[in-house]
Amino acid sequence: MTAIILIRGGGDLASGVALRLHHVGLQIVITELSQPLAVRRLASFGEAIYSQRITVEDVTASFVTAEAEIPAILAIGEIPVLIDPSATILNSSLPVKVIVDARMTKRQPNLAMDIAPLVIGLGPGFIPGMNCHTAIETNRGHSLGRVYTKSIPEADTGTPDTVAHQQAERVLRAPANGVLINHANICDHLEFGQVIAEVNGIPIKAPFKGVLRGLLHDGLSIPRGLKIGDLDPRDDPQYCTMVSDKSLAIGGGVLEAILSPKDLRQQLWS
Repeated sequence: MTAIILIRGGGDLASGVALRLHHVGLQIVITELSQPLAVRRLASFGEAIYSQRITVEDVTASFVTAEAEIPAILAIGEIPVLIDPSATILNSSLPVKVIVDARMTKRQPNLAMDIAPLVIGLGPGFIPGMNCHTAIETNRGHSLGRVYTKSIPEADTGTPDTVAHQQAERVLRAPANGVLINHANICDHLEFGQVIAEVNGIPIKAPFKGVLRGLLHDGLSIPRGLKIGDLDPRDDPQYCTMVSDKSLAIGGGVLEAILSPKDLRQQLWS
């Protein structure tokens, strides 16, 4: 079997990486939680856990329940998505040559660098030579997507990216612990003050008018403060299903990191 790139996490940033790698012919496998919490679900391959199959732009991912199903999904040109938060798949016979940790936990992972020939970490918490071979910058700015082998990514800023002059307000958070009840759908146009969802009887209202670019699944039990939605002031529904410019930039950095080692490059399409 052709070498496999294992991506841990199937959120929107991870999916941008997967899209770019898939486009150049690399074999991708994604591992996820049993209940993924990606807000931008229509642009996240992890959504396959809920819907069985998800197409992001021109690439389809399918949920698999066991390692034995992976070769058949790869053979039809799709990306297998497996529930495996501990990455036990690394103990299998699959030829995993590269691991991309795209979970964006923003803290140091418990990784050993010998688990694969190349371990790539996205964003804060990754230190080349300590818990990864290569790290990729994920903060917006002049360094977005840069590949680090000796320095480290910038620290988490704690503030969302600015979109059309909106920053913190565009990120919707749970006002309390409880079950999420949705009153709107991704791609809906919302007016200022319109109820988007509620948690424990407390409404979450649109802070400005725009398109609902992301929203967690209805019925999930969530903690107070968790990001549950994303309101886009640009008011264009096509952005709900498109991989972002940020994700594509990071994906380009990952591709550079993978193709840079000549000995590894020769193994990827053998």
